[in-house]
Amino acid sequence: MRGAIVFSGSSHPALVDGMCDRLGSKRGSASLGKFANGETSVSIHTSIRDKDVFIVQSGSKKINDSLMELLIMISACKGGSSKSITAVMPYFPYSRQSKKKSHRGAITARMVANLLHIAGVNHVITIDLHASQMQGFFKCPVDNLVAEPLLARWIRVNVDNWRKAVVVSKNPGGTKRVTSLADALKLSFGIVTTDRRRTATSVNWNESAMFEALNMDGTYETPGQVEAALDADAHIIPPSAPPSNPRAENEKPKPRTRTLSNPLQRRANGTQEMLGSPLSKSMRAASIVEQELHLENIKENDIPENALDAPDAPDAPDALDAPDAPDAPDAPDADDEREEGESADEYTDERARDVIHGRLIHGHIVDEDHPSPAMSAVSTSTWRNRPPSDAADADVPDHMMSSFMSTTSSMHQSRDTEHALGGTVDAAATSDEEEEDLRNPGLETMVTLVGNVRNRPVFIVDDMIDKSASWIAAAETVVKRGGATKVFCMATHGLFGGDCLEEMENCACIDKIVVTNAFPIPEEKMARAQAKGKLVVIGVDNLLAEAVRRNHHGESISQLFMHYD
Repeated sequence: MRGAIVFSGSSHPALVDGMCDRLGSKRGSASLGKFANGETSVSIHTSIRDKDVFIVQSGSKKINDSLMELLIMISACKGGSSKSITAVMPYFPYSRQSKKKSHRGAITARMVANLLHIAGVNHVITIDLHASQMQGFFKCPVDNLVAEPLLARWIRVNVDNWRKAVVVSKNPGGTKRVTSLADALKLSFGIVTTDRRRTATSVNWNESAMFEALNMDGTYETPGQVEAALDADAHIIPPSAPPSNPRAENEKPKPRTRTLSNPLQRRANGTQEMLGSPLSKSMRAASIVEQELHLENIKENDIPENALDAPDAPDAPDALDAPDAPDAPDAPDADDEREEGESADEYTDERARDVIHGRLIHGHIVDEDHPSPAMSAVSTSTWRNRPPSDAADADVPDHMMSSFMSTTSSMHQSRDTEHALGGTVDAAATSDEEEEDLRNPGLETMVTLVGNVRNRPVFIVDDMIDKSASWIAAAETVVKRGGATKVFCMATHGLFGGDCLEEMENCACIDKIVVTNAFPIPEEKMARAQAKGKLVVIGVDNLLAEAVRRNHHGESISQLFMHYD
């Protein structure tokens, strides 16, 4: 590579040595150090005038020192009259802070991109950005390489029955990455998600006055509480009293009519409910309306009077064949009609059987009869300071919760995940929040597995491994609930913060941990991992070296994104 020179930062010198071996050149001479007061000092000892300079500096445990060192090296090369400066950053620092998570939050990834531009960088090469749209933060070209072909090649070579495997995402945010690998290998994919939104929902609908008097057994302290809470249009009108509002009379529920609930038309204090809401539909007419009102409704809709008693009367089919009904021959049986109405609200696809639920306590799968902690994601607060009981710990049905307050309503309150501009929460919570929930011993979380993994190996894929709780929870879910045979945890960047690597190696449900060397792994951790034999590190030296060579010679890098057998 004449006319080009590669410099190494202090974060990952072993990676630079591998790249230089592939390129057949030596890395540039530079002195990196610190002054007594902690300031970073950089001195370039090689002539760089009119040369293409490539500075390799990945994120490391000392992320701020590595970033500052890179900026100073870029500035030094710019002052040395280099032709172009390319920053090779296998792991881009602060890539997880690519959006505002609160009103006073910072988009740190954009700030780092601006710092690189001010320092004088002309090109950036990185691998698997946490969010690919971060390329819009830069004012220079960005080559966002992917480690997917390397992971796919390792799967083909080292996994025997990989053609029967399933690629699984441990959270909804990584679905796009998982589907890309599944499409490349022509495999099925699945999703593991943990339910954290019920926490705020259970607080909102519990605050209404109507549910203040709702006992744990489903009964009300005061008779007639439901009727008092309904809107004036939904009040039961005696047959003797004519309706005062013709519009309300026309809006009465009619047979075979399905009305959707609109949460925006409910009052916040819970004293008004739409007539067509799921709550009003769940009340049977025979329990709150007299027989005369039924007959009146039936006459208005031209339906035979004795059709109301069809479910209980044995001669209901004869009533439908009455001569005064012109469409009697085409009218279905009453039981069939009821079953048809019930099946309309159900999803009867065969793939729905592949949805598996489980309970997570302290980040681990537990049995259904395991006692619930004092606080759970289903019931996170007592009912108006009532002492918790067995009924309070029980799961609240989804249809019950949706009838009180929509989870996408503007009144939905979240902890810290509310949209910065005042909208609803994001589709997936951040990994830090998920880790906090899973590590809390007093919090119960509901986990859902979508996809059939029984008697198949599973590849759990994400862009980085930083904390272990979500990986262990996903592995235990696919093994203990889904029936998977083997679990391979695969990621591009192995950050392994704290005791993450040791905890994942001690998990019996995880067979292999596959990462690349884009992020430097400390030598002590590598030594312990090699003794246990679960950690596999794939080198990206050749990938980055080829990207540097093609960039220097002006060649296309499209082939670096392709899969080869």
